[in-house]
Amino acid sequence: MEKLLITGGKPLEGEVRISGAKNSVLPILAASLLSNEEVVIGNVPHLQDVTTTISLLTEMGATLSIDEKMKVSINASSVNKFYAPYEMVKTMRASILVLGPLLAHFGEARVSLPGGCAIGSRPVNLHIDGLKAMGANIKVEDGYIIAKTKKLKGAKINFPTATVTGTENIMMAAVLASGKTYIKNAAKEPEIIDLANCLRLMGAQIVGDGSSTIIIEGVKKLKGCNYDVLPDRIETATFLVAAAITRGKLTLTHTRPDTIKVIIEKLKKAGAEISVKNDIINIQAKSQLDAVNIITNPYPDFPTDMQAQFIALNSVSRGKSKVVESVFENRFMHVQELVRMGADIDINGNTAVIKGVKDLTGAPVMATDLRASASLILAGLVAKGQTIVDRIYHIDRGYECIEEKLTKIGANIKRLPQWK
Repeated sequence: MEKLLITGGKPLEGEVRISGAKNSVLPILAASLLSNEEVVIGNVPHLQDVTTTISLLTEMGATLSIDEKMKVSINASSVNKFYAPYEMVKTMRASILVLGPLLAHFGEARVSLPGGCAIGSRPVNLHIDGLKAMGANIKVEDGYIIAKTKKLKGAKINFPTATVTGTENIMMAAVLASGKTYIKNAAKEPEIIDLANCLRLMGAQIVGDGSSTIIIEGVKKLKGCNYDVLPDRIETATFLVAAAITRGKLTLTHTRPDTIKVIIEKLKKAGAEISVKNDIINIQAKSQLDAVNIITNPYPDFPTDMQAQFIALNSVSRGKSKVVESVFENRFMHVQELVRMGADIDINGNTAVIKGVKDLTGAPVMATDLRASASLILAGLVAKGQTIVDRIYHIDRGYECIEEKLTKIGANIKRLPQWK
């Protein structure tokens, strides 16, 4: 299994181009199933989850081509299998996103219950209940969601808790349903708006995306489109923390600063100097930062996907801090690995109490999920000595060419094919 070897202690300096958003491109790839015309998607990041989704669409019968700039062209008119097998989707939760489009366009779907990161219960019943309300006949057996419908009908769907993939699935199902669909307590993430923008370009009638109520008027068919995915706000925020934790100076290009206002505010409060102009963010941290308290919540509040990175930052910041994880249970698995590196962290339920230490020390550590692996890399960049991060297949699911990008800005990091 591949590992990363990091020798810490160097401030990062230079420029980083931010990639397209993983959590945007996956639903937009799934949305290509809604049209019989060609859908061309640009700014696609080269990630394992993207490769898996493309393989899945090809397996279903879609015609795909990818150019040298990772622009993906998809024509779903040739789809003849409405099946997402366990072998293909076991590593990726976003596989559930083909359920709505398959049902809406083809009237049937057989989708394996999804895999992905081990971070608590992320129930798919919200997706199933929403599609049932729209008239789908659904049963779960042998680890598969088996769904059929003659024609989906508009419905009023009130999510008991906001769900990003649930909102996306129902949105995609509703664009070809007969009548109006109202999604109440909808997720408000920028990736929802990005999907809605793409669907509108295809001819969908959607209003209210970005608010808690989305209204979709079904249309008879969708056309093809050419759409560029928005920049990845979590990758952007992770590189901002990389500059802050190593006391470096970075310029991030091709960003969307409006999607990470809360992160920029927290880093400024910690003492980092940040300036924003159009799609460019400059950050400099000249000395040890002050620890900041964090409570994760759905967008536009502090994202759970940045919790682990800020715990790493707080570990070497001045003072004591609290980080409360309100979104997912079981999302502190990176903490014991940071403690192995010398961090002073106590966990009490969904709260981590961190006392900043002067230095972390390199150690062998193991990634447990995508964002946890990012926090361990950040810790390795600032630690004294060498850190080996195991199970880095997690990082490849969500960060494009992470060691290449970090090497370009001065990090001493390399991939070890097989560590003996």
